[in-house]
Amino acid sequence: MARKLPLDNMESWFEQMSRQFEAAAERWGTGFEPWTPEMESPRVDVVDENDAYVVTADLPGFGKDDLDVYISDQTLAIEADHSHEAEETEVNYVRRERSHRSLSRRVRLPGSVDEDDVSASMDDGVLTVRIGKADAISGGHQIDIE
Repeated sequence: MARKLPLDNMESWFEQMSRQFEAAAERWGTGFEPWTPEMESPRVDVVDENDAYVVTADLPGFGKDDLDVYISDQTLAIEADHSHEAEETEVNYVRRERSHRSLSRRVRLPGSVDEDDVSASMDDGVLTVRIGKADAISGGHQIDIE
């Protein structure tokens, strides 16, 4: 009887791992798929302009009244909640359709921000938030030692 070496099954192990990674990629996606309402959080773009950060988020199906947007500790938070209820009545029949969607997204900004210099607008399901950068500390401050 031939003795098996520990590495004889290595090729089958690599094939099994490859199948598992492919299955995981199908479940998780590549990260480049477009945002759909079924996803937990929207995709965002963050642009570093000279004096501000501009964050753009696609929120199809949500209106400005559905959103809560706030900033705290250099982090922008976007929360959306939308409910829809339609009722149709026919002879001896009532049909009611309801839907509820909510999402949340936090975006850590790459630098200090001026929380008093923030503006937001919503146009055709696209949220744009402009956040002013905080002034850099100039040269420091001399501290006298007593």
